[in-house]
Amino acid sequence: MGFGKDFLWGGATAANQCEGGFNEGGRGLANVDVIPTGPDRRSIITGKKKMFDFEEGYFYPAKEAIDMYQHYKEDIALFGEMGFKTYRLSIAWSRIFPKGDEMKPNEEGLKFYEDLFKECHKYGIEPLVTITHFDCPMHLIEQYGGWRNRELIDFYKRLCTVLFTRYKGLVKYWLTFNEINMILHAPFLGAGLCFEEGENEEQVKYQAAHHELVASAEATKIAHEIDPENKVGCMLAAASYYPYSCRPEDVWEAKKKDRGNYFFIDVQSKGAYPAYAVKELERKGIEVEMTANDIEVLKENTVDFISFSYYASRVAAAEDSDVEKTAGNLFPTVKNPYLQSSQWGWQIDPLGLRITMNDLYDRYQKPLFIVENGLGAIDAPDEAGYVEDDYRIEYLAAHLQAMKDAVDEDGVDLLGYTSWGCIDLVSAGTGEMKKRYGFIYVDRDNEGNGTLQRSKKKSFHWYKKVIASNGEDLSNQL
Repeated sequence: MGFGKDFLWGGATAANQCEGGFNEGGRGLANVDVIPTGPDRRSIITGKKKMFDFEEGYFYPAKEAIDMYQHYKEDIALFGEMGFKTYRLSIAWSRIFPKGDEMKPNEEGLKFYEDLFKECHKYGIEPLVTITHFDCPMHLIEQYGGWRNRELIDFYKRLCTVLFTRYKGLVKYWLTFNEINMILHAPFLGAGLCFEEGENEEQVKYQAAHHELVASAEATKIAHEIDPENKVGCMLAAASYYPYSCRPEDVWEAKKKDRGNYFFIDVQSKGAYPAYAVKELERKGIEVEMTANDIEVLKENTVDFISFSYYASRVAAAEDSDVEKTAGNLFPTVKNPYLQSSQWGWQIDPLGLRITMNDLYDRYQKPLFIVENGLGAIDAPDEAGYVEDDYRIEYLAAHLQAMKDAVDEDGVDLLGYTSWGCIDLVSAGTGEMKKRYGFIYVDRDNEGNGTLQRSKKKSFHWYKKVIASNGEDLSNQL
């Protein structure tokens, strides 16, 4: 069977990890700008330590990133050479509304993305646009407290109305919030939340998540009203949980972990808070304030498709278990003895992608879109910037085969696949450049040194061949 003629092959980036130009074109300061590398990064991302501006003694990688703001034409030409059908990117909110609460948008920011989208179409590339990818204007955090405040719903609606109107005919595929479930694990990154001493953090996180869920439904409504051709998706950090053993307590723990992961997507796809979530919030003593209009908006404006990231599967064990833990995209998990790990401790599991796809499709019965998948690794370029990254090809080929099996043998409806970090960029978790995902090497190091010169890795030529064969040729023979 194979993939359909219109299958959307491509790659993915986020503005805060590649764009740079933090003070160019009228752009305002955003939360993602003021997250430094180093030991304080995690406490800032999680809202434990306040950093609302640049401070002495820190390096802020998002300020320049790989300077795609100046290099986007060169980069999109390389994507076109690989044969991309789609390119997933995100909007920097503070480039459109520098403070976030203005009545009128910044024309220079709007023009930048208009030019970028037109550049994509020049190469036959369909933009897939994430409206908010861990991005919130600092003014909205300082003045309103980030997404804990209901007022952000209206500011977000204004942003969406401007985007859908201005880019009608240029953009058809939209994602509302990147990895919306990350609000529970990285609340400053995901929703601009910082916590005060003694504050009920769980209450704040779930209230902020509710505001994002309502905003997502409002965006879906606006998108369909402005252009019925628009397709709007949600996005989660996905990976099915395996029970550590067949001990019933381990199986139950895996079930609970999966539900915690699916909770927000259940709301976005099915239009209401699921019964298990209502009970869980009751047990935690959390009262989410919601209006009758919220309930109606959520019910009437469910998403058109489910998009997700997948890097590694996860394992759950009952609390009384004596088990070893490992890392994984801000999700610590029980170590799986049957799997190998990446250099960052992420467990490599291609079959887990197929399992996750089936779990999602069985649950939602809506088209899926894999919008992040890849291997973060240390690359060693030669003098010309060429990287012999067979390890990356091996990882991607195994995952693409699992994806193909899910479509061919299991009947999963899949719209497309965009590998993460198709060009080297700043890591969201660690802020490093040395953790590279791309088909394109960028000469830049963890301290911001380098020429920013782009060069093709071996995987560039491999992925070009994969796309040309519509996924039929996954071999490493070039």
